[in-house]
Amino acid sequence: MAAQCVTKVELNVSCTNLLDFDVTSKSDPLCVLFLNTSGQQWYEVERTERIKNCLNPQFSKTFIIDYYFEVVQKLKFGIYDIDNKTIELSDDDFLGECECTLGQIVSSKKLTRPLVLKNGKPAGKGSITDLFGKSDPYLEFHKQTSDGNWLMVHRTEVIKNNLNPVWKPFKISLNSLCYGDMDKTIKVECYDYDNDGSHDLIGTFQTTMTKLKEASRNSPVEYECVNEKKKQKKKSYKNSGVISVKHCEITVECTFLDYIMGGCQLNFTVGVDFTGSNGDPRSPDSLHYISPNGVNEYLTAIWSVGLVIQDYDADKLFPAFGFGAQIPPQWQVSHEFPMNFNSSNPYCNGVQGIVEAYRACLPQIKLYGPTNFSPIINHVARFAAAATQQQTASQYFVLLIITDGVITDLDETRQAIVNAAKLPMSIIIVGVGGADFSAMEFLDGDGGGLRSPRGEVAIRDIVQFVPFRQFQNAPKEALAQCVLAEVPQQVVGYFNTYKLLPPRNPATK
Repeated sequence: MAAQCVTKVELNVSCTNLLDFDVTSKSDPLCVLFLNTSGQQWYEVERTERIKNCLNPQFSKTFIIDYYFEVVQKLKFGIYDIDNKTIELSDDDFLGECECTLGQIVSSKKLTRPLVLKNGKPAGKGSITDLFGKSDPYLEFHKQTSDGNWLMVHRTEVIKNNLNPVWKPFKISLNSLCYGDMDKTIKVECYDYDNDGSHDLIGTFQTTMTKLKEASRNSPVEYECVNEKKKQKKKSYKNSGVISVKHCEITVECTFLDYIMGGCQLNFTVGVDFTGSNGDPRSPDSLHYISPNGVNEYLTAIWSVGLVIQDYDADKLFPAFGFGAQIPPQWQVSHEFPMNFNSSNPYCNGVQGIVEAYRACLPQIKLYGPTNFSPIINHVARFAAAATQQQTASQYFVLLIITDGVITDLDETRQAIVNAAKLPMSIIIVGVGGADFSAMEFLDGDGGGLRSPRGEVAIRDIVQFVPFRQFQNAPKEALAQCVLAEVPQQVVGYFNTYKLLPPRNPATK
């Protein structure tokens, strides 16, 4: 069989003249990317960040898509005004959408399309500044495209009312920043953030990676931040401040394939929600009811994710646990019991073994509650912590939690996730049924760093949450593609952060 070479395509999205559905302020737009390869069903791939009070958003979040020349990959970009914290889009104002194919974007490099409301009407197209001491500054980094336009590739955080703002260090690929060309011009703009979205330009400067990499802690590189309009009005004007780059480092990082081919094993663990809110497994209304064709949402999620990840585990022995049930013989409530009821050997032989353990477990337990995640997260975290003693990128742990409802031990779970973020570990949460999953979206740190109850920020985003019913009518591969999409990046991010190399050189395998 011929090996398939996949090309990654980065998509940056911006819009102009969006509709304003808010009464007292401007819309808070977010872009949702949908993909359709089967010709029938659209399914969500990813979302950008939400930008407050803005009708001309430039989203800093980049969509990265696998490009296949031989496949018509239909894309739909939906723009929504987000005014709440729920993951559902049905309760948000729809601002418009546009459709195209990935081939059209690749061939044109830049594609401008009008947004269209569902009724067919057009919806738009995808002064004096305070001194630094009184402003809320942030930076935007832009690269220049082949047609001479500037494309924003990174936006820093806003520093509120600070005389000497210091922005957090950030990482970005050379390709994203300057197409890998060390001498290609990079434009940096400094803005004063305003809540109403009318951000004021403080000033700009231009540089290159060749110049930036000269910066060191002992010898920073400084740039005058110049506002051209002010410069033309005032002869005495010099600059609006000085931006100092204190450190710039270029590192060569291993890829996900480098780690896998170098011997890194992905250890897969499953946690299944057996709380009473699932309903009596004997009733067709129960989420644990196994239909005549032998499936339910729990089993489908296990098969979808397990079949992909099992190829990266050599022994294919997977621990499988349940939580929230009363278990024999004392019928005490347990939030961490092996589904095969063998505490000394909770491993199941392959995905089929997990399915068999699940089927055998159901009639032997009593569904109860509450819905506690922290015990099983801490259980897997203990094994991940032990793996760090090897000082090599040999093991990474992926925990799949399948649940039907609102989490009960939210504070303990937040703390467990913040602790696990320091370990070689990722958590995938699949929500089955139609319950309120807003707490799960909160745990998924895509909108900002998750904090523990004590205020500690997770050093990595390790949680990916998806509602199962969002994929009910999508191709069977769609669920696994979505929930596993961030795992390679999380694996690479962890091992590169701690400068851990694969157990062996991938080239010598």
